[in-house]
Amino acid sequence: MRLRQRVLVFFATLLAVTVVLAQEQRPTGVLRLRVRVKADDASPLRGLARKRFFLIPGTLEQNRALIDAIERQPLITRDCYYTKLGASAALISWLKENDCESVYCRSVEKDFVSGPKAIPEFASAFAASQKEFGSDDTARQWLTTNLTADLRDGFYRDRQRTIQTLLKQAPSAAVYSIMTDRNGTAYFTDLAVGSYVLSSLIPTELGQTLATWNCEVQVKPSDLATEKPYLVSNRKEKNVKCVAVEKPMPACATN
Repeated sequence: MRLRQRVLVFFATLLAVTVVLAQEQRPTGVLRLRVRVKADDASPLRGLARKRFFLIPGTLEQNRALIDAIERQPLITRDCYYTKLGASAALISWLKENDCESVYCRSVEKDFVSGPKAIPEFASAFAASQKEFGSDDTARQWLTTNLTADLRDGFYRDRQRTIQTLLKQAPSAAVYSIMTDRNGTAYFTDLAVGSYVLSSLIPTELGQTLATWNCEVQVKPSDLATEKPYLVSNRKEKNVKCVAVEKPMPACATN
C-alpha cells in the first residue's frame, strides 16, 4: 500500500511539474509601441515621452462600456486645474514646458527660486525651506515639502483617480500598463494570442487639442516569440496603426 501511495505521489508531482513547464515554455508575443505626435501641422513629429498606455483584453465591442465611459468623462486640463488653484502664470508655463503633471517631473533649478526667472510658488517654498534646512542646496531640493499638496501633485492624483474609475468598466481585470520612454517607445510583453484594445484612457494635451487613443490590436500566432512593432500617432502617416481622436482644448471655467 505504501509503495502504491508513493507511486501515485510521484506521478502526481511529475504531472504538476510538466504542466508548470508547459506554461513556462508557452510562447508569448511582444508589442513594441512607438508613439510619435505633432502638436500642429507645422510641427515635426516627435516621440511622446512619459505617457501611459494600457492594453486591455478583448475587442472594441467587448470593451464598449469602457470606451463609452472614456468618451463621456469630464476632464480638466492642466492649465485649467492650476488656474483654478490660483497658480502663477510662471508655474503653469514651467509645468507646460516639459508636459509635467506634477512638480516632481523635473528638477527645480536655482534660476527658478531667485532672480528674474523665479517662480513665485518656488521662491516662497524655498524661503521656508531655508529656515527649515539651512543649506541652500538642501532647501532647493526639498522645497516641494513647503508647497501645498494640490500644487505639488494634485493634478496627477486627479488623473490617477480618473484612470482607476475607468478601469472598473473594463471587462477583464488583467490589464497591461506601460509608460513610454523619452523617445516615445514602450513594450508590452508576455502577450497571449487574442484581441486587445490599446488605450490612453485619458487624453493627452497636444498644443490646442486633446488626443485620445482607443484601437483594437490583434496578437496572432505568427506574432508569438517575436517583437511586433506598432506605430501610434495623432496623424495618419505611413505605417501608423493607431490614430488618435482629437478634440479642441476646452476653455477653462470662469467661476
